[in-house]
Amino acid sequence: MATPLLRGIISYPVTPFASDTGDPDLAALRRLVGELVDAGSHAIAPLGSTGESAYLSESEWDAVCGTTLQTVAGRVPTLVGVSHWSTDGTVRRARVAARHGATAIMVLPQVYWKLTGAELERHFATVAAATDLPMMLYNNPGTSGVDLLPETVAGLARKIPNLTMVKESSGDVARFRALRDLSDGALSVYNGSNPVALAAFRSGAAGWCTAAPCLVPAWCTELCSAAMRGDEERADAVLAELLPLLRFIVGHGLPRTVKAGLEIQGRGVGRPRPPLLPLPDKETEQLRELLARLGSPPPADQGTAHTG
Repeated sequence: MATPLLRGIISYPVTPFASDTGDPDLAALRRLVGELVDAGSHAIAPLGSTGESAYLSESEWDAVCGTTLQTVAGRVPTLVGVSHWSTDGTVRRARVAARHGATAIMVLPQVYWKLTGAELERHFATVAAATDLPMMLYNNPGTSGVDLLPETVAGLARKIPNLTMVKESSGDVARFRALRDLSDGALSVYNGSNPVALAAFRSGAAGWCTAAPCLVPAWCTELCSAAMRGDEERADAVLAELLPLLRFIVGHGLPRTVKAGLEIQGRGVGRPRPPLLPLPDKETEQLRELLARLGSPPPADQGTAHTG
């Protein structure tokens, strides 16, 4: 069985925007990414859906990619979301990520027209061949409209040598074991559905891809640590406290909720980019209560919060 390239908490930063110009606020991005690394994230993953990558121009995308990787500076691995509507656009982004020193790339089938199996295979294979980087396939049927079943993903991995990872965000926990079994352990599987974080670890997920560390990093690393060392009682207790927030930020949209939470914490990063709207006042107060309830880092057993 292959050793996972990434393991533990893979943190997804939002993309800050300046309040006056609406341009990416690279200074705020450097602060946020630095905080995520310092808080114990095991990897940083810019330019996913949390990072509003679909709403960035190519020059903005390049600036966010470069700034993030320069800030991380090799302290932890980096996983760059390179998805674009076109294969050429995705290839271009993959090569930019490689030039900036990314550890790996992540590809979501970002489509408008419904693609055939042959079209999807050609797209993934072309992107994978554009660099020497390991590639993570991102299955998120809720946002992409494409559901890559375990059988399909395992078949693609047999044909594409550097397709070594899959981020599974369907929320179907049974898929974690299925993906590993169907690939004979060659695929490392990562959870992208916050509410099933603990169940995913217990089903063999190598890591948790999440934006929650932007707001509550110690709670996330403690849940990961407890799950990975097999402390079921501790993991259950941490999840019970964390789950209402996890459900809230997913249910109300990650970019707007994480940005609202950062504003509540005095770490504002601007508003989401249109067509996204800021979190409404009523929901912002609910978020304030959830964050206040979690308060400081989780009590007790904090000495093993970092899994390395």
